[in-house]
Amino acid sequence: MTKYLEIGKIVNTFGIKGMVKVKPFTDDINKFNILKKVYIESQNTKKEYEIEKAQEHKNMALIKFKGIDTIEQANLLRDGLIIVDRENLEPLEKGTYYIVDLIGLEVYTDEGKLLGIIKDIYNTGSNDIYVIKNELEKEILLPGIDDVIKEIDIDNKKIIVHLLPGLI
Repeated sequence: MTKYLEIGKIVNTFGIKGMVKVKPFTDDINKFNILKKVYIESQNTKKEYEIEKAQEHKNMALIKFKGIDTIEQANLLRDGLIIVDRENLEPLEKGTYYIVDLIGLEVYTDEGKLLGIIKDIYNTGSNDIYVIKNELEKEILLPGIDDVIKEIDIDNKKIIVHLLPGLI
């Protein structure tokens, strides 16, 4: 498993007092309120910053970092990725996973047939869509619903799915 996780990207400044606007890569924007320190990776460097204040604003996170007090300083952070050490995050609820942990897992049907490897996961709002590529590089799209996704085994790097009629 990856030690560090990307949880957002700084897309702009906000106001004149050093706040930044962050596009979250998490479905729970409140994670930013819980974190005390994060890393910002920008231009091949990674530097630690302390979060002074975080709040939600129009499906984005607004964050004020300690020591970033002007719009000019905040602007230098633009396009930076916000990264956290996995150890600093609260444990996930049972049955929930970080996307980065699912990418690369082999996907098998409940009949034992290998469908391919997970290459990406998209969120549509109502459910996730798992993008699977087979050995011929053909994409298979499966909905991330309980009727289809039967078992996720991170340790053994595989997912068991049930193919509903007409799904592929």
